[in-house]
Amino acid sequence: MVAAQPLHQRLAAEFRARIASGRWPEGEQAPSEAALCEEFGTSRGPVRQALATLRSEGLIVGGQGRSPLVRRNVPSHAASALGSFTAWAREHGHEPGQRTVLQARVPASAAIAELLQVEVGDPVLELRRVRTLDGAPALSEAMYFVWDLGKRLMEFDPDSGSVNRFLLDAGADLYASTHQIDAVTAGAEDAANLGLAEGAPLLRVRRLTTDAAGTVVEYAEDRYAPGVTTVIVENRLFAAPDRALRSVPVRRDA
Repeated sequence: MVAAQPLHQRLAAEFRARIASGRWPEGEQAPSEAALCEEFGTSRGPVRQALATLRSEGLIVGGQGRSPLVRRNVPSHAASALGSFTAWAREHGHEPGQRTVLQARVPASAAIAELLQVEVGDPVLELRRVRTLDGAPALSEAMYFVWDLGKRLMEFDPDSGSVNRFLLDAGADLYASTHQIDAVTAGAEDAANLGLAEGAPLLRVRRLTTDAAGTVVEYAEDRYAPGVTTVIVENRLFAAPDRALRSVPVRRDA
């Protein structure tokens, strides 16, 4: 049995959905903490945590001692640079490519079930590819989708291009993604796929994608070969999520 989400996370998902639907219009005040506590029959703690989450995501501003303001120019559903290797590469003048290693409906392992918030053994789509940059191996890509979304990808040729673009064009709700970045070493599979020695350093980006209601729809791991990308973190007050984190390619001739 999958554990229920904490109340503040469920409230944050509901507030995001209200902003996405226009129920809380951009540029106008959202309900006060007191009004939200009364509506949901809860104390101020979970409401404040939920509003703090939306504030950190750039969806609202203010709120301490007054009703928060729904931020103008709320980010659209377009994928971020780290969410779409194809868009990222072309933005910087490089030619992306891909080779599919696996595309299959598989039962969710315990680890994937926990990440996707499904039951162990539920069907998910597993998609593995090797991505290239200007013809050279650049990263190993592993993606897992909840089946309602993954079954759409059974109609897609993964060797043809961007998974994100296909899903967005098909009307998929890819509202937000969270990225975790760390360093790992190449195992035998990554080393073979990327033409590296085992133990070579890799930049790992783990991505969890949610829809507008806050429901998890995808988990992915990208492992970048050395010399492919540099991550730049930009800190600004009330920065929108898609501007706070970006990546740029490393020049091959540097």
